[in-house]
Amino acid sequence: MSQNQKNPDDVETTGHSWDGIEEFDNPMPRWWLWTFYATIFWAVLYTIAYPAWPLISQATPGLLGYSTRGEVAEQIALVEENNAAINEQLASVELTEIAANSELGTYAENAGGSIFATYCSQCHGSGAAGAVGYPSLLDDDWLWGGDIENIYLTIAHGIRNDDLDSRYSEMPAFGDILEDPEIDQLVNYVISLSGTPEDAAMAAAGEELFLDNCSSCHGEDGKGDVFQGAPNLADAIWLYGGDPDTLRETITYSRFGVMPPWNTRLSEAELRAVSHYVHTRGGGE
Repeated sequence: MSQNQKNPDDVETTGHSWDGIEEFDNPMPRWWLWTFYATIFWAVLYTIAYPAWPLISQATPGLLGYSTRGEVAEQIALVEENNAAINEQLASVELTEIAANSELGTYAENAGGSIFATYCSQCHGSGAAGAVGYPSLLDDDWLWGGDIENIYLTIAHGIRNDDLDSRYSEMPAFGDILEDPEIDQLVNYVISLSGTPEDAAMAAAGEELFLDNCSSCHGEDGKGDVFQGAPNLADAIWLYGGDPDTLRETITYSRFGVMPPWNTRLSEAELRAVSHYVHTRGGGE
């Protein structure tokens, strides 16, 4: 409002002026003010009734004792109660009989998929295709056996850990045993088991080294041994890589992958469900 446009009936101004333009001091509408006051009143009641103000170690609990954690715990307890009967059945039936029961198999498939996504996908991938150092669960190449009983044992007790029933084996670091030229010969021979070596003459020389140093675990034909967790070297499926440089590193320094035991974190029904899920990914024996 310009000063020369002010009427006698106009309300007072705020006293502010910008290039001769002044601002009316119009009060806020009553309905707006009462709504604003109501929100303040509601906010005060809310902070008293519900957890609200953060403290050093926790938030104020609120008079109603509500907790989102408690709500989630109640929901979990309800789901567990509803699934108690089928979980009891899953925990007691023979592993090989799970797939034969359509209802139980469907439940185990769905439950196992959720468990896998929560605990296993970080290493084996969301699609179970694995990664360098983490086995693919989609092929038929199993270090410790791919039937459902062996899958269950591997999941329950893990690999190379403190569990007394853990699957355990250890490859020696041949860099402390063999000379560099001998390791090169071994590399070429191992490649020759599933492909074309860099040097055929070195591969031929490496055969005797393989029989003397490696065949006790990997077999004379290089096809491995599931009882020792020794991989098959003749199928071109590599856990860490099958190129010459990677094989040279593996032979020189060895590998020692560790998988944790899940029997301390999962129930018997959950162990069986995820074992069934892994077994049905397409590579189960």
